[in-house]
Amino acid sequence: MNKIKNYFSLTLIILFMILTRGSHFLTSISLPDASFALFLIGGILLKKPKWFISLFAFSVAIDLITLSMNNNYQIPINLCYIGLLPSYGVMWIIGSYIANTKSFLKFIMLSFLATLIAFLISTQTYNLLSGAFPQITFKESIQIGWEFLPQTLIYTFSYLAAYWVIQSLSKKQFLSQKATI
Repeated sequence: MNKIKNYFSLTLIILFMILTRGSHFLTSISLPDASFALFLIGGILLKKPKWFISLFAFSVAIDLITLSMNNNYQIPINLCYIGLLPSYGVMWIIGSYIANTKSFLKFIMLSFLATLIAFLISTQTYNLLSGAFPQITFKESIQIGWEFLPQTLIYTFSYLAAYWVIQSLSKKQFLSQKATI
């Protein structure tokens, strides 16, 4: 049963990743990127490293498929791309840590911390290693990165709030059904 639950969870996460990373190839219907939120949720639901590796490989595959379909879309698959591994890893590890929490405050605080760390890693590796900003200093890189932090937090927390509500409602529904049996 647990194996089926894991495959179902992974399938849903992949589906949402396609829909939200769809700006790569689903431009008319794409939603804002949910990758940070999805890796945190993956850590909550799936926990094991093999699932992280599967999801990370899938995210890379989305980018590679996009490049093969659309030469105009420039995804820097170079040294800066390595920054996504620790960024998503931070989200996954914190997700695993908060998997059993019932405290919304703990969920939000640790999710915020994870998102901030993941954002810093991914933004700085992109700015400093992609070649998009030649001769940029570390200070300039941080200043450029901060411009995108509010957007990242809004999108990530919108998805995480939706997850918390759905998860809470489904647990209440399950408990009420169990109580009537």
